[in-house]
Amino acid sequence: MGAQNGKDLLIKVDMTGDSQFETIAGLRATRISFNAETVDVTSLESAGGWRELLGGAGVKSAAISGAGVFRDAGTDERARAIFFNGEVPVFQVVIPDFGIIEGRFQITGLDYGGSHNGEATYDIALASAGALDFVAL
Repeated sequence: MGAQNGKDLLIKVDMTGDSQFETIAGLRATRISFNAETVDVTSLESAGGWRELLGGAGVKSAAISGAGVFRDAGTDERARAIFFNGEVPVFQVVIPDFGIIEGRFQITGLDYGGSHNGEATYDIALASAGALDFVAL
């Protein structure tokens, strides 16, 4: 994967529950991170006293974050509804020349801000809420 434009990393949300995805509008910065907890199985018999980890065990998770400005009433309204209703809809993250990650996420943070001489801004944070699928591009 060569150098890419940051603006091409997109976060999309299923707007109506029928796999009609729309890009969350106005995002200027986006990020996805993957995590896996470890299960330590080190014992007195571990070679040289080195830590041993149990492969394939532990909890996997993903976190998505974004920051931007308000631009689209539809996706702004959908994000608020997801948060206040406690929904866990399907989201997609499109990573150019890499692939698409798709799965259920919960909005865990929705921050609004602004200054008297600037635009209204928001930050959004999501946590995975189930297994994720990956499709290579």
